[in-house]
Amino acid sequence: TITGNVQAQNEVNQSFRIDGRLIERLVDVGDTVKVGQLIATLDPQNEESGVQAARAQLSAAQARLAEARSNYERMRDLVVEDAVSRSQFDQAEALRKTAESQVEAAQSQVALAGNRLSYTRLFSNVAGVVTVRGPEPGEVVTPGRMIVQVAREGARDAVFDVPVQVKNSAPKYPDINVALASDPSVTAAGKVREVAPRADPVTGTFAVRVRLINPPPEMRLGSTVTGRMTLAAVPAIEIP
Repeated sequence: TITGNVQAQNEVNQSFRIDGRLIERLVDVGDTVKVGQLIATLDPQNEESGVQAARAQLSAAQARLAEARSNYERMRDLVVEDAVSRSQFDQAEALRKTAESQVEAAQSQVALAGNRLSYTRLFSNVAGVVTVRGPEPGEVVTPGRMIVQVAREGARDAVFDVPVQVKNSAPKYPDINVALASDPSVTAAGKVREVAPRADPVTGTFAVRVRLINPPPEMRLGSTVTGRMTLAAVPAIEIP
């Protein structure tokens, strides 16, 4: 019999794609979040300025394109009448194509700036419970820094620190009975899902994750549980 605790099989770090100053975090440890729920925001001032600048560049590029197209159409009529040289017409056509490319590039910049502005709002991509919180509002965060950690709802594990003697003597596919420490009548069956390949350097034990099969609602995340497993008997002599 070994004591452990209930953990989520998967914990997902929620983080921003861009850097900025965190101005609001809407969830805290223990809160339940849904997919698409707003959980934090960054100061959007820089990104809003970027959107305005990109739109201004697009307007300028569109104006240049309108002028280039007008000049091209005029040259197209004049070259038919031999009023202008072919090289002048080719130059007008090249300017039109260049202006079109500049408009496409400016449109892409507007889209990128809009994406960066949307990245100032962090929405949860999983449903679950917040287990860890990161920086506080007012701090400057970098891309990828954990804002909150969410334990994905659904599958849960019972995690035990198992001594090496028990690990080595355990059967290959043991049947494990897991009971709630505060109420032993609340039980669930378990199957070993993962055994740490390396022992903890301090305790010398191995972390073993046991997948809980249809765990009752009382086995919440963080609950203390006991796991029971029957080991094979070994020949021995008992000396009184």
